[in-house]
Amino acid sequence: MAASLVAFQGERGSFSEEAAYKLLGRRIRVLPCETFAATFESVTQGRANFCLVPIENTLAGSVYENFDLLLTNHLHIVGEVNLRIVHNLIAPPGMARREVRQVYSHPVALAQCSNFFAKNPRMERVSFYDTAGAVKMLTERPLRGAAAIASRIAAEVYHARILATHLEDHHENYTRFLLLSKTPRVSPKASKVSIVFSTRNVPGALFKCLSVFALRDIDLTKMESRPLRGRPWEYFFYLDFIGNVKEKRCQNALTHLGEVTNLLRVLGCYERAKR
Repeated sequence: MAASLVAFQGERGSFSEEAAYKLLGRRIRVLPCETFAATFESVTQGRANFCLVPIENTLAGSVYENFDLLLTNHLHIVGEVNLRIVHNLIAPPGMARREVRQVYSHPVALAQCSNFFAKNPRMERVSFYDTAGAVKMLTERPLRGAAAIASRIAAEVYHARILATHLEDHHENYTRFLLLSKTPRVSPKASKVSIVFSTRNVPGALFKCLSVFALRDIDLTKMESRPLRGRPWEYFFYLDFIGNVKEKRCQNALTHLGEVTNLLRVLGCYERAKR
């Protein structure tokens, strides 16, 4: 049987690829995509079995584009993984740390390493479209005195050297990724449910929606609102809660919620990532 093909946004060696290996093991095949939209499309059109996308970071917050893509693409969440983001200073073979004068990386990664640059003022920050892409560029056409900030997987993929590790300002830097499939799958160990709903813009409407969970002692772990396009000042609400759709109390909560909302869709029921 062929190994599953998993799509992700970015170049080979990205943090998304590292997260895919953490969740699914090294036997998978990977499909890098240029955009998040292309990542979703690779699964909806059958080119990949799964896609893995970031949904939130403990420092940068939610990835809003992927919340919107969850609604417009009818894929199902079948897993999640939390990845500790470790930023590494990576250079082509033969370069020493003392030679580094420019550091290429994605603007978010550069911003998360401010303390490192404050301690190394001779190093200039250079924004690039992708962390792993910066390593790829420097190994294909090395620039004198140039290094990159990226994942350890990027150094492995492009046969580069890690000159320094743990450059990030905050060690509690985690990204949560969702694994998506065309086919819904609820494992016996599933312990988390993600939904999206909309409701009328009237006093007490959201309170009624949330009360269906409070009445049944169901733990909510995240809530996010996104604009309902074409209807100004109305919103979709994304909600994660602890439970399984096969549990009676969860079934009752969703039935009750369906009675007080305009739209309700279960995005997935899956095993909760280890904290």
